[in-house]
Amino acid sequence: MRIAIIGYGKIGQLVEQIAIKRNHEICLVVDKHNIDDLKSIKNFSPDVAVEFTGPDSAFNNYLACFSSGIPVVSGSTGWLTKYDEAVDFCNKSNSGFFYASNFSLGVNLFFELNKQLATLMHSYNDYIISLEETHHIHKLDAPSGTAVSLLNDILKINDSYSGYSLEKIYSNNIIPVESKRIGEVPGIHKVKYESETDFIEITHSAKSRHGFAIGAVLAAEFICGKKGIFSMKDLIKLK
Repeated sequence: MRIAIIGYGKIGQLVEQIAIKRNHEICLVVDKHNIDDLKSIKNFSPDVAVEFTGPDSAFNNYLACFSSGIPVVSGSTGWLTKYDEAVDFCNKSNSGFFYASNFSLGVNLFFELNKQLATLMHSYNDYIISLEETHHIHKLDAPSGTAVSLLNDILKINDSYSGYSLEKIYSNNIIPVESKRIGEVPGIHKVKYESETDFIEITHSAKSRHGFAIGAVLAAEFICGKKGIFSMKDLIKLK
């Protein structure tokens, strides 16, 4: 399989290493120094593009690939207000899009655990929900895409809450979120239910970025030759 890598930060470099070990060919690497290569990406004949950039560039990167009929695997966050627009453009272009806020297998199992706990706790109004996420100092968006996914899943299940906030808003229907940026921490997410007598907390801690990168390569292998919209549920066959 021929892979174009868009975004050559730490995740992009890991994707390259893992893809080569799995006998794939890297036909193009795009970063800020050669961004114009996206305009002619079709000439490099990639089977799929793996995109890890930032909130200001991700959406336009998708459009460039979809326009050329190249499916995209992406883990960029902070751009999701344009998600429906990206999906619509992908479908109209008869291309493929595999998006995940987090490609780690453990995180996606954590998503399911979060939903189960939210369902169990829905009837217990004495417990106040909060979320804390910690990442490296280079991460631009807050809360993280993984945190937003966790929060949205809770909000779909627990109608006692109407939203979330990074601000210290002391309201019974707003979930407080604390975003920390420390050193090179790859990612820690904590969901907490606290009452006057006790608290219940679930935590996922990433040991390194390797789990994110290998998940992205597996997603690229999965979407190669496919058209449509996919997620980690399709890859790991979660119901």
